[in-house]
Amino acid sequence: MSLRDFLEIPYEQLEQLNLAAKADRLSRKDVGKIRDERMQYLADEKGIKAVTVCFSDLEGRLHMLDYDKKFLLKSADNLTFDGSSIRGFTAQSESDLRLAIDWPAFYWLPSDIFGPGKVLVFSEVREKDGSAYGADMRARLKEFTANLYKKDGITANVATEIEGFLFKGRDAERHYSSLGEFEYASEGGYYNSLPGDILRLYIDAAAEVQRAMGFENEKDHPEVAPSQFEMNFSYTEALVAADQVQLYKLLSRQVAATMSLTASFLPKPVIGVNGSGMHTNMSLSKKGKNMMYDAKGREGLSEFGWEFINRILTSALDLCLVLNSSVNSYRRLDPHFEAPNQIKASAVDRGSMVRVPIGNEKSARVEVRSVAPDSNPYLTFYSLFNTGLSGPLDERKATSKSRFLPDNIYSAIDSFERSKYIASFLGGDVQQKFADLKIMQADRCAKSLGSIIKVPEIQFHHEVTNQLLWSKF
Repeated sequence: MSLRDFLEIPYEQLEQLNLAAKADRLSRKDVGKIRDERMQYLADEKGIKAVTVCFSDLEGRLHMLDYDKKFLLKSADNLTFDGSSIRGFTAQSESDLRLAIDWPAFYWLPSDIFGPGKVLVFSEVREKDGSAYGADMRARLKEFTANLYKKDGITANVATEIEGFLFKGRDAERHYSSLGEFEYASEGGYYNSLPGDILRLYIDAAAEVQRAMGFENEKDHPEVAPSQFEMNFSYTEALVAADQVQLYKLLSRQVAATMSLTASFLPKPVIGVNGSGMHTNMSLSKKGKNMMYDAKGREGLSEFGWEFINRILTSALDLCLVLNSSVNSYRRLDPHFEAPNQIKASAVDRGSMVRVPIGNEKSARVEVRSVAPDSNPYLTFYSLFNTGLSGPLDERKATSKSRFLPDNIYSAIDSFERSKYIASFLGGDVQQKFADLKIMQADRCAKSLGSIIKVPEIQFHHEVTNQLLWSKF
């Protein structure tokens, strides 16, 4: 007889539950009703032992706290944590912060990957007095998109194409200093792996988890570089899409770990092959109509769509650090590997920062190709939509043929830190916090990238779990 009887739900039922919860979010169902329904469910379901509450820091790391279910039901309105222990959050002298559960962002989890008896929910970070915390980019994106819909009836939509690498061994990034290299799990190529290949088995397993969590998968496949993968899911509202980016990376790493492998989202972990990106497809709709589409427009894009693009191109240098926030990101912006480092828009040239994909009334969109997979998705989507809708517009800059993104993080930090535009929508305090974090990371690495990957750019990467090493530096 088993001593434990914790909740384990079949994948097909998980998908139904998570899709229903997603539909509630997208239909903007009353938050109070959703909260009451979720809390009642937790009270009634005896097989749930804990609730995983998530939040993301300024750099985009996902943090998770497991709360005992009974405690959470009694104390959901009074969850606190020490913000001074999170890089980029509060100072030690004013460390207490609050977590406010975002009940619509609720997920049922596959028990074979996350453990039985758990559910997951996202949260917002608040000040001690309950007011919004400025460095919580998820809350900023949520407020921005809610106001956009409330004021103008506009919905911001995003679909991401997130590439990653699969390496042999668990925690391969942390062991890079001793091994001096990453070992491919598979040496196949684009779309090329046998059904029993370890990369294909991994992609299949991770895609099953995505479907079970309501991602609405579209396609998955090996990418151009050896042992590189991409698993695509359908477009959705921007906040939901950003949550899915965080969950995508989390589940990808967890599935890999169960197979004694490492899923890495470093932009350029191996020299000599293509790097990894997070191509960000964006559109806006009003009353069900795609605002980006015009059948008679250039490349099928509306005047509004081209203005949206030109505003992003105008501020490309200011935004570069947001979209490429690690030392390693600037190895990816290499023109020899289809790198999107040219500050221009094109329907065909994949070296352009922005691409206009083939589309119709439903699918017309703008694709920002220069986004790295290790960027903070909340900060990225918030910055891109804010810029595309209301950023400065300089036709000369937007249409120039000779502007390029920087090839090192220090140049990107300088443009970001000096930008009055960035300060205007992020606030000077958050702007400086983010710049300081990136300088701290950069100063632990070689000043010049050179032709080989240096150990510190892996060890001190913001997504690599190495808290002990940071404190010893």
